[in-house]
Amino acid sequence: NQLRDNIGYVPQNPFLFSETIEDNIRFGMKNASMKDIIEACKKAAVHENILEFREGYQTLLGERGVNLSGGQIQRISIARAIIKNPKILLLDDCLSSVDTDTEEEILKNLIKISKNKTTLIVSHRVSSLKHANLILVFENGKIVQQGKHLDLIGIEGYYKKLFEKQQTD
Repeated sequence: NQLRDNIGYVPQNPFLFSETIEDNIRFGMKNASMKDIIEACKKAAVHENILEFREGYQTLLGERGVNLSGGQIQRISIARAIIKNPKILLLDDCLSSVDTDTEEEILKNLIKISKNKTTLIVSHRVSSLKHANLILVFENGKIVQQGKHLDLIGIEGYYKKLFEKQQTD
């Protein structure tokens, strides 16, 4: 139980319950106040979207969040993990469905949140990794490069190729 409480995990394909948005976020911390929930949603850049729903935080979600966009599902799941204030935050390609401006806003908030925490980000998007202290580049299950973003784009290799490809897309 203590290990589970110290880890905030956002999977690539997050699961939302057929409950309200508030309940889905509160699942991360049962005794969270509404103020805590709103703050977590602001950090996950989803608060404004939630306010656009007629029922706001009381909006009932369909099974697996069917009435939300992929980006909204990911951001609600990020809020669920953030609200726990875990020692370890594991984000498994959970920014893939958000636009680049929203991604940047979330990443800036994560930098603040991640002080004195271990944060692991798994991503195919180089933009999600550029602030990392250490990037491990895997190819066919093996580490082929490691370093900081600026170092890795300055040398020939898989990371630089991926970066250049994503710059042109």
